[in-house]
Amino acid sequence: MLFNKKTSPRALAGLLLVACLSHAEEPSDKPIGYVMKVSGEAFVVTDGVARPASVGMPLQVGSSLRTGPAGTLGVTFEDSTLMSFGPNSELKVDEYLYEPAKGDLKLNANISRGTLNYISGVIAKLKPEAVEVHTPTGTIGVRGTHFLVKVEEAGR
Repeated sequence: MLFNKKTSPRALAGLLLVACLSHAEEPSDKPIGYVMKVSGEAFVVTDGVARPASVGMPLQVGSSLRTGPAGTLGVTFEDSTLMSFGPNSELKVDEYLYEPAKGDLKLNANISRGTLNYISGVIAKLKPEAVEVHTPTGTIGVRGTHFLVKVEEAGR
């Protein structure tokens, strides 16, 4: 027999611990925000897979948010940043760190087309230089609490 009566419970506990730790949530799997409002055609693209957006759907670092010709989308991030998108919009969240106790704060996103209404959350209030929204023609550094941006598609 592989285990005797004294080592079996310890060995089993050790195996269970290893199994639990191997399935522990990776930091990158932790939601950074959620879809709060959807109208019309809107998608959340994560790991290359586009899924129809629905209220409560989690967002991850690397997620892209897309709206169709009549779609709108509203999202809230962990730090209470609000973003609303008009029709034909696309934004990718490239970086997001929100650990204020450690001073780890970062929001870096790229809007490639459409409209974005941005209302800053805790990250911009504590460390404004940690927030950047990139467009095809420039970078918006957040120094206030609210901005609107419209990005025209190439050739328009």
